[in-house]
Amino acid sequence: MLELVLAGFVLAVACTAGAVALYERELRRMARFLDGRDPASNERVGVEFATSGTRALARAVNATLDAHGEANAAVFEHARAFRRDLAALSHDIRTPLAGAQGYLQFYERTGDEAECARCVAEARERLAAMRTLTDRLFDHAKAADPDAELTLVRVEVLPLLADVLAAAYPDFLERGAVPEVDFADDEFSATADADALARVLSNLVTNALRHGAGDVRIIQRGRTLSFANAVREGAAPDVERLFDRFYKADVARNGEGAGLGLSIVANLCEKMGASVEAHLEGDELTITLTLAE
Repeated sequence: MLELVLAGFVLAVACTAGAVALYERELRRMARFLDGRDPASNERVGVEFATSGTRALARAVNATLDAHGEANAAVFEHARAFRRDLAALSHDIRTPLAGAQGYLQFYERTGDEAECARCVAEARERLAAMRTLTDRLFDHAKAADPDAELTLVRVEVLPLLADVLAAAYPDFLERGAVPEVDFADDEFSATADADALARVLSNLVTNALRHGAGDVRIIQRGRTLSFANAVREGAAPDVERLFDRFYKADVARNGEGAGLGLSIVANLCEKMGASVEAHLEGDELTITLTLAE
């Protein structure tokens, strides 16, 4: 009887030792895999000694690898977008700068008084375009700054919009456009930062004038404010990218502006608890702003 007990004990010890050896081998195999794995690959841990424990470990390791892969892909995409934006910004800065330099060089070579005056005027116009670009970059940096705080209060929207439209009157006149304002509630108010909301409204009006055609319709219903007008022929935007920084619908990048206006709108809306979205139906672009209670 004692011999049977001892034999059983020895067998149990042997089985346990064998199981421990198998677990040890499996763990070492997984460790070698992780040590030799190319971080850029999509390889995943497999299981040779399949138990509930080793399968659970493999799932956890693969989930971690997947999370790291997604994080690396996001970092790569961010870097790629940054390089693309930097190239676009360099183009936007170099173009007016090169133009101003060219006119100043011509100014130095010409002795004609009328040509000198024209060169100075042209150089000033291009330097003014650079100033507008740098101002937009500053506005974008402020709007995107996570540490910049806004003062959220109740703001009456219609009077603020009226001030924005009055300031934009010369632009409407120049383009032969008319703002059509339709408010269902003249006393509509929202929780917002007054200066930030004025910037949002101004950028939306400016965007409609610069990149649209015809009159601009501004419609308030409930908590939404929509800005709609036709897009220029051949300049239909990608609404999925419309609020990206430096995005311009014209691929040659010959249009007005720095491609930052709507990115500033999106950043400020997020900070105020508002939202903004765009829809393109036929040749009409509608940008809808939903303000906070």
